[in-house]
Amino acid sequence: MGIIKLKNIRTFSYHGCMIEEGKIGSDYTVDLKIKTNLQQSAQTDHLADTVDYIHLNKIVTEEMAIRSHLLEHVAKRINIRILNEIETVEKTTVSVSKINPPIGGDVESVTIKMTEIRK
Repeated sequence: MGIIKLKNIRTFSYHGCMIEEGKIGSDYTVDLKIKTNLQQSAQTDHLADTVDYIHLNKIVTEEMAIRSHLLEHVAKRINIRILNEIETVEKTTVSVSKINPPIGGDVESVTIKMTEIRK
């Protein structure tokens, strides 16, 4: 087994419960960690034998572009889509952070982290 991580994927998205958040948007970062078998790709040195980072990044950016009220909802969609599209992924964990959230205080970010395991 092995781990692939994509750190600090930056997006500008329109998530949030407030009407204004859907209009003006805000900055987000996403961290993704997947567990998969890397033994074959380590031997063959072929992209077809591993999980393509471009595919993972595409899933994240496409799902972040779909408006959600809750970060939990978008995180769940990212995890499920990865498991549905990439058969070799055993486990996926995504952290979604809203930068400078409008919560009435000086807060750098708010983050949710969710994990899904292939059944």
